[in-house]
Amino acid sequence: MKVLRRFESAEEKYTLVFLGYAKELDSCVIELTYNEGVSEYDTGNGFGHIAIGVDDCYKACELIKQRRGRVIREAGLLPGSNEVIAFIEDPDGYQIELVEVVNSA
Repeated sequence: MKVLRRFESAEEKYTLVFLGYAKELDSCVIELTYNEGVSEYDTGNGFGHIAIGVDDCYKACELIKQRRGRVIREAGLLPGSNEVIAFIEDPDGYQIELVEVVNSA
């Protein structure tokens, strides 16, 4: 496993590091988050959420709402970046992040 990408937001005071075995669009990736100034986390059971790449976060949220799904964070820019994300919740209360995938090919 290697570092595929690193993103730092000085304004929002966080750093993201993406780890994987192949390109992000070709395989599963683990995202590690460091929030500056946070000394303790309540991790509960240790599971935060999973993320799924979608072509259009805005359309995905509309479709989910049409099918009576629960959108808990509407599609929009991730603060300090140019990534569009949204969060939904499954019937058991687990969060799923939708990440708009920009194909750079």
